[in-house]
Amino acid sequence: KPEDEEDAYKMLKMLSGKVHHVVSSIAVYDTENDCLLKNSVTSEVKFREITDEEIKNYIKTGEPMDKAGAYGIQDRAAVFVEYIKGCYSNIVGICLSKLANMLEQVGIKVI
Repeated sequence: KPEDEEDAYKMLKMLSGKVHHVVSSIAVYDTENDCLLKNSVTSEVKFREITDEEIKNYIKTGEPMDKAGAYGIQDRAAVFVEYIKGCYSNIVGICLSKLANMLEQVGIKVI
């Protein structure tokens, strides 16, 4: 998360026109069987070139200030995204399909 608006600007400028990777780790502990499942998920995000004006206007919304990487793909910053490869929910927070699979492995039915 950015420390201030200047930090948010630097982060977004660095992401502009480039591919970056979002990695989330998931751990599920089965207390009944004393079993720990661990996994991670990586998603690729490509930002289009974004102008200084777009970055400054986005920062004015306040959205980047509480977000890892200074953007929320589920919010206004979605317009910066050229493409993603991998799990969308991983970029938002946690890969729900992977989490559901892990929970099912320890006997918890999600659906």
